[in-house]
Amino acid sequence: MPGIEKLPIEETLEDSPQTRSLLGVFEEDTAAISNYCTQLYQAMQRIYDAQNELSAATHLTSRLLKEYDKQRFPLGGDDEVMSSTLQQFAKVIDELSSCHAVLSTQLADAMMFPITQFKERDLKEILTLKEVFQISSDDHDTAINRYSRLSKRRDNDKLRAEAVEDVYTSRKKQHQTMMHYFCSLNTLQYKKKTALLEPLLGYMQAQISFFKLGSENLTQQWEDFLGTIGTSVQNVRREMEEEVGQMQQTIQDMERSCDPLYAPCDPDPAHSPVCRNLTRKQGYLYIRNKTGLVSTSWERQYFFTQGGNLMQQGRGEVAGGLVTDLDNCSVMAVDSDDRRFCFQVTSFDGKKVVTLQSESRKDCEEWISTINNISKRIYLSENAEELAARVNQSALEAVTPSPSFQQRHESMRPSSKGRAGRASSISSVGSEPSPALSVLSLDALVAPETPIQFDIISPVSEENSAQSKTAAQSGRRSNPFGESGGGTSEDTEDSILHQLFIVRFLGSMEVKTAESADVISETMRQILAARAIHNIFRMTESHLLVTCDCLKLIDPQTQVTRLRFPLSTVLQCSSHQDNKRLFGFVLQPAGGRGDSRLVCYIFESNNDGEKICDSIGLAQQIAFHSEMDRKADEKKKEQDKAKEKQQEELSKQRQIEKDLEEQSRLIAASSRPANPPGSDGQFLVLSNSQSEDSDAGEEGKKRGESEA
Repeated sequence: MPGIEKLPIEETLEDSPQTRSLLGVFEEDTAAISNYCTQLYQAMQRIYDAQNELSAATHLTSRLLKEYDKQRFPLGGDDEVMSSTLQQFAKVIDELSSCHAVLSTQLADAMMFPITQFKERDLKEILTLKEVFQISSDDHDTAINRYSRLSKRRDNDKLRAEAVEDVYTSRKKQHQTMMHYFCSLNTLQYKKKTALLEPLLGYMQAQISFFKLGSENLTQQWEDFLGTIGTSVQNVRREMEEEVGQMQQTIQDMERSCDPLYAPCDPDPAHSPVCRNLTRKQGYLYIRNKTGLVSTSWERQYFFTQGGNLMQQGRGEVAGGLVTDLDNCSVMAVDSDDRRFCFQVTSFDGKKVVTLQSESRKDCEEWISTINNISKRIYLSENAEELAARVNQSALEAVTPSPSFQQRHESMRPSSKGRAGRASSISSVGSEPSPALSVLSLDALVAPETPIQFDIISPVSEENSAQSKTAAQSGRRSNPFGESGGGTSEDTEDSILHQLFIVRFLGSMEVKTAESADVISETMRQILAARAIHNIFRMTESHLLVTCDCLKLIDPQTQVTRLRFPLSTVLQCSSHQDNKRLFGFVLQPAGGRGDSRLVCYIFESNNDGEKICDSIGLAQQIAFHSEMDRKADEKKKEQDKAKEKQQEELSKQRQIEKDLEEQSRLIAASSRPANPPGSDGQFLVLSNSQSEDSDAGEEGKKRGESEA
């Protein structure tokens, strides 16, 4: 019958808020029908009671009229006319009383019985099913909460088996009860029409049959209408029977096909593989909410994607609410202390982080793949799923990642598919290739079959082993984290620039050149494609410290330096064109011995990647100016030393000249005559003893002057 809404029995297993909202509408309609039918039943009951009272009163009137002859009135006489008239009236009224009795019986069968059966049987059955459904729904929520609270650390097979069995039983009971409840509500839409029409039809037919004795015209007027109503009631009853048969068949098919879906564990991958090409998904998830300073709680909500947004909706709510924007977001699987199958969604600006939990690993991987596809804005195209499948297939053909640099030599084997696949791959990062890439071949930037490092492992393992040997020979304890020991902390403390950024390491790989500006974009594309294809969603979070001397990756928990890059080895640094949170830099490892390897490191930050690149550029400028100042200071010191040396030479030369003058004066004094002549022209001759005494006196005088 057109115009009748139905509850979808096929969606009973999903039990979405939309279905619950539609169920609420049907329940409101059922309540309204029940209220209206109660009022209508009371009105018809009054009609039936009035008809019974009328029949009894008519019969009593007829009996009283018949007993008129037996009455003895003190002043009355035997009036034969009056008696015969009353007997005739008694006969007519008796026949009329019989008609009223027949009318009462017809009203009881045709009017009161259908509405009483609808009120007492159908509506009460729906109320009973509603109570059973509510109980089964509460039992299912309790079972699923108990299953979700299973601890990952204290894994008990018996408890897990009991929880799975409890979820299976409660979910099956809820599903079956819900299907029968929906079937009853759908059937009620037909029954309410028949429950309203059949009593009225019986009432009118009873009245027509009552008045048919004296009003043929009235019967003729209503026969066609009542015949039409009777035919419509039969058609509705026939459609109801067909619809009930179809719903019963649907219930049987659903019970057979949905039996494997009752258990919350992962299904067989052969029969139900993970679909990675989805651009829309919905289902129940647990979301972690912060309830205090350090305490959190998990709440089960219905989540669905709408365009580029992630929405949530609780039971009883009419519409969903926005959780976070998925455009250019990042998603990864995370390990939770008390929950399994968790993943984390980080917004574009990094300010909002949402932690969610799914029921199974398959559901978790499908949610991660769907959010990844939405973050790339694939849903905006006409054939979104085909484009997602083509992007994933192209990325799979283009990239063969390696988990670390230790597998470099194993994975670098000649392959003819790498070059062709790389040339035909499209950009999965979300940016159009630049004009430089259209002219320059991709093989000139990144070598084919280049392994990718996804974890933070220092590539200079030979240098670390050599340092450890040297430390062992010298008797000094080696640092297992690759730190250089003393001196670096003093350098960073003396540095002018100190900027700290929170970054997540995406991967690194060798490149051929650092001259092209597109080498970092191409490396980002290959690393992100490899992560999406091979389900590598975990990223190591670190603190990037930018100083005037070096770049450091520091463990946020232990404050241990994981990697240290001298600022002089950084050749290029840039961010992504579209996703500004992605940035990378190319550096030449300081390996010595003519090592010409170039390595590109890719990171994701909570801040703008351009700010980090600007900070690195500022550090290089400061380092350059400080180097120029240092050279100028060294040059000035050399000039000062040269001047001091020249002054010393001049002072020595002057001392030598003074000594020479003193010697010449002494020589001139010693060249004078020893015995000058006297006044009478004779010379004074002194003896040897007198000359020695005079010399000793002069020396004593000089010694005394020197001591004074």
